[in-house]
Amino acid sequence: MESAEPFPEPLPQPAGNAEAAGTTTSDDPPVRRPVRCRLCGRPLIGAGSRRKALGPSCDAKLHPAPPDIRTRRHEVDQDPLPGI
Repeated sequence: MESAEPFPEPLPQPAGNAEAAGTTTSDDPPVRRPVRCRLCGRPLIGAGSRRKALGPSCDAKLHPAPPDIRTRRHEVDQDPLPGI
């Protein structure tokens, strides 16, 4: 079955289904898939949080910051240098 035109016009899509058809206008921002935190289920917004699938507070619970080495140091009383 051949059509009269070499490339027939595509079928019309419903108004809200432009992304599913693969056609988006340059005015529309790209629609991002919602990503939720693996622990608490809250929606994630930041790129790093979305990449890890963990919110900042849940990430801090699973990966606590290492202890600060400088807190282990103590101050030493030193005599003043002579001639100063």
